[in-house]
Amino acid sequence: MTVADQASDIFTVSELNGTARELLEENFADLWIEGEISNFAAPGSGHWYFSLKDTDAQVRCAMFRGSQRKVAFTPKNGMQVLLRARVSLYEARGEFQLIADFMEERGEGKLRRAFDALKKKLEAAGWFDDEHKQEIPDYPACIGVITSPTGAAVKDILTVLKRRYPCAPVIIYPTLVQGATAAPTIVKAIQSATSRKECDVLILSRGGGSLEDLWPFNEEIVAKAIYDCKLPIISGVGHEVDFTIADFVADVRAPTPSAAAEIAVPDRMELLQILRRQEQQVVRHIKQRLLAENQQLAWMQKHLQQQHPRRKLAEKMQQLDFYEARLQQLAPRLRIQQLQQQLQQQAHQLSTQIHKDIQTQQSVLAKAAATLDGISPLATLKRGYAIATGEDNRILQNAENIKSGDNINIKLHHGRLACRVEKKFDH
Repeated sequence: MTVADQASDIFTVSELNGTARELLEENFADLWIEGEISNFAAPGSGHWYFSLKDTDAQVRCAMFRGSQRKVAFTPKNGMQVLLRARVSLYEARGEFQLIADFMEERGEGKLRRAFDALKKKLEAAGWFDDEHKQEIPDYPACIGVITSPTGAAVKDILTVLKRRYPCAPVIIYPTLVQGATAAPTIVKAIQSATSRKECDVLILSRGGGSLEDLWPFNEEIVAKAIYDCKLPIISGVGHEVDFTIADFVADVRAPTPSAAAEIAVPDRMELLQILRRQEQQVVRHIKQRLLAENQQLAWMQKHLQQQHPRRKLAEKMQQLDFYEARLQQLAPRLRIQQLQQQLQQQAHQLSTQIHKDIQTQQSVLAKAAATLDGISPLATLKRGYAIATGEDNRILQNAENIKSGDNINIKLHHGRLACRVEKKFDH
């Protein structure tokens, strides 16, 4: 008798596989398992068959058509997923397998889908439109930075701001920039900067990282805070290849935190060069004006000399001498005496008139000198007036050629000012 004949129970393959399936299903409740999809197949029956693997092992899986209604995406090889499944065994081939009734996407794939959905939603709502973008001020009086106070991004930003525009103070609004609680703290920082009204422009920034690391800047609450902010915001999140929802909603997107700082402020070296050129132009204009006024003054002095009473007096005295000589030659003594009396009277009248003419001319000369002094641009500046020039360095005489937002330059008696027109009045 053989050993097999002595055995009380002999299994067929079907019985063994069926018994094993029953043991697995009875002893394993529904479980959650995470892994990467491979060998995905979707035959005409509509069921899905695939393997779920990690770095060291894999297991066969099946998901029947009735359970797929709960899945909002189409599985693909390489996709990281989370399954809820029961343990079973495919009796026909003796294969251990999982029967999945729920599946959700994990990792960057899920985040990317959420990113695309929110981007499409906000774009349709008009949150990215240019009409909602605010202008970045040319010369900010104060710059606000919303970022982590200990990250590399804030150091890069402060270095650039100090090099390019050290005259403006910088206020750090500290916030978390990574993790599940980061988005509310970013919103709070934006709202705080808006309510405190300390800055002219805000830089929203953090360094590079994965999509998951940058995810707080893809939250809708952060996008809404940026959209509602009354201050212009420059977004400098991640590296040049990174894009976030915050980039699209912000008034300006910078590829890096350092680039955001460069956009926020002008370069002081370029400003100094502009000021030097404008100074040279103003000095040249003043010299030309002074030369013209001096030439005018010289002409008036020459004209006054020609009209001076002394010249007229000399002419009258010469004429008097001529008359006297003629009288002595032609008239008798009585006539001469009469004429001498007349001459004395005329001389007295002439002297009186000459004296009046001299006083009149002196008064005219004094007024002309005062007028010349009054029209001198240096005297005008000294009295508290200023010379305004436009961006083309021409002197401004009419407000019609200026509009709000234009930059003008003001020349004072001591120093110069670079200004921006906020409002104009035509009268």
